[in-house]
Amino acid sequence: MDTAPELRPGDDGFEGFQMRLAEDCVEYMLFVIRDKTDSQFPSLETVKKAADQKLEELAKDYIWQREPFKLETKVQKGLGLPYLQGTTRYGDNVEDEWLIVYLLRELSKSFPSLWVRVADSDGEFLLIEAAKVTPKWLSPENDTNRVWIHDGKLLIIPLSNNISSPLSLQDAIETIKSSPASLIHSTFIEAESFYRLEKYPAQIRSSLHHSRATIPRKLAYILHARPKAIAPATEAFYLRDPRALKPLLSPAPTPPLVFPPTDLVTISVRFTRVLYAQLKSQHFARPPAAWRGLLDTAEVEVATTASTTTTTTTTAGPAKSTAEERLAQLEMGVKVTTGFELLARAAHESASRVAREVALLLEDLAEDGGDAALPGDEEIRGWEGVAREDDDSWMDIDYRDFEKELGGGKGTAGFGDAGTQADLQKIVSRFEAFLNDDKAGIDGIDVDEMDRDDDSDEDDDEDVWEDDDEDEDKEVGFNEEQFAKMMREMMGLPSEDGGREKGKQKAVLEEVEKESDEGGDEDEDGDEKFREIMAQMESELKSLGALDLDPKSKGLSSIKEKGEGPEAGPASQKEDGDEESGDDAVDIDYNLAKNLLESFKSQAGMAGPAGNLLGLMGMTLPRDEEDSGDDQK
Repeated sequence: MDTAPELRPGDDGFEGFQMRLAEDCVEYMLFVIRDKTDSQFPSLETVKKAADQKLEELAKDYIWQREPFKLETKVQKGLGLPYLQGTTRYGDNVEDEWLIVYLLRELSKSFPSLWVRVADSDGEFLLIEAAKVTPKWLSPENDTNRVWIHDGKLLIIPLSNNISSPLSLQDAIETIKSSPASLIHSTFIEAESFYRLEKYPAQIRSSLHHSRATIPRKLAYILHARPKAIAPATEAFYLRDPRALKPLLSPAPTPPLVFPPTDLVTISVRFTRVLYAQLKSQHFARPPAAWRGLLDTAEVEVATTASTTTTTTTTAGPAKSTAEERLAQLEMGVKVTTGFELLARAAHESASRVAREVALLLEDLAEDGGDAALPGDEEIRGWEGVAREDDDSWMDIDYRDFEKELGGGKGTAGFGDAGTQADLQKIVSRFEAFLNDDKAGIDGIDVDEMDRDDDSDEDDDEDVWEDDDEDEDKEVGFNEEQFAKMMREMMGLPSEDGGREKGKQKAVLEEVEKESDEGGDEDEDGDEKFREIMAQMESELKSLGALDLDPKSKGLSSIKEKGEGPEAGPASQKEDGDEESGDDAVDIDYNLAKNLLESFKSQAGMAGPAGNLLGLMGMTLPRDEEDSGDDQK
């Protein structure tokens, strides 16, 4: 069969080298394709201005995790028309991605000639949301460039002449130009794909969180002027490099601190919930030396207050005292300030526009007289929302409420907000539907001919699929006793019923040999060679002691005879009667035991392979407290 020649740079139709998007990136393309019903044909610049205006209306105070929504004009050879394109890194906050989808869908309602395509590193993630109702012919192998947003609707380009192959961007544009009516609009797919957009635009405001923090006055000025700078500062702290943090830990850091803790004020800082959770959940064991005295004083005040007063208890738990609130605000302030210290030291080299703006503000502040230009207490008290403190109980999840939600329990307060509970129930319902679907394959859809191996012949394929059909209903179980027994044998330890197991293994081997002998003369030569090879391997492994599972291991005794063990010498020699006593003998491979103990010790009390293996076999070793104490000395 003739194949089309490979396109190279400069050829018509070449779309460039297909680069995979980063894991936390979303890409969006906006095409203006003339529609006969559209009397006013908008330009790309008109669409771009409308997008910026819509963004200002919907998300003026929104804080982007890494990069904001942005559009640039692109020209790609072979497409025949320019378009708007943008890429946004959303980091750990997937809400940034869905805000962009919502913005693009609303924008498409304003221009009948606008066609929008959006995808991320997973591909057509809108179809992933609607995987349960997606038609069988649409798969990750052929869905590229087929999903479009137009006039607020989700449209899909169908297969051309039933040919299931990836669709190029150029072919997709030509299809939209020539026959837009051929695109498929399914209300079921659209409802599932846009399910997360139902909570917008209210989600934009509910995703923000305000928390009071005690910070230097200079930093309060920076945050008031550039509140979105909290995102790169939080990331600088959350992903802090020990080498970059080391100068801050010194009593006399060089260069000096940009935000020394000398003139502190308490203000409300605006975060997104993701940013707040990243800071709140971080355990900052070694704060900068300049802050340690303040933290120690606050902790002493909390301890003194706790010993002299009784905290009141509410339905949500014990209420914080004033001293505890001051300590919490100071701890948050230390984290925020440390993040800005790290940000300011590398702001000029940062790819973040907001970070560079912080550097310019600091330069302007130094030129205007430094601390003399900072706002006073009266001015700070006049700032909007300066004392706002939001409840952060959304971070607390009771596992009992979580289990009730998973079980579909009603009549309980649940956890989180209504949107979180709805999302969880939807995930559970989808998972249960998948488990109850007897026709579901590995990928959650019916396996068709496209998933078969093209390199194998038809006869082999038929045999494989017949075997799968016969085995698909078999139950898969886990036998803990058999697993523990297998691990004992792998580690060279005696089996609890070694004799009986040997008898079973021998019977199985005899049965296998019997079946091999009955296979016919045509495979006799091959079987004989196979048995010879296996016999040679078995002999070599036995000579090395790898297959010696009897409770007569010579590992320790051989060491003692050579004078290497602690009891080497005449006292280590045994009488014949003692050697034959299998019940009293201790079956230990000295090297194995030594390596196992050293592996367990290297875990330092944490979870690890040695501890897990011993736990599966019912053995628990104590921590080596004596050695740990010696190490500390």
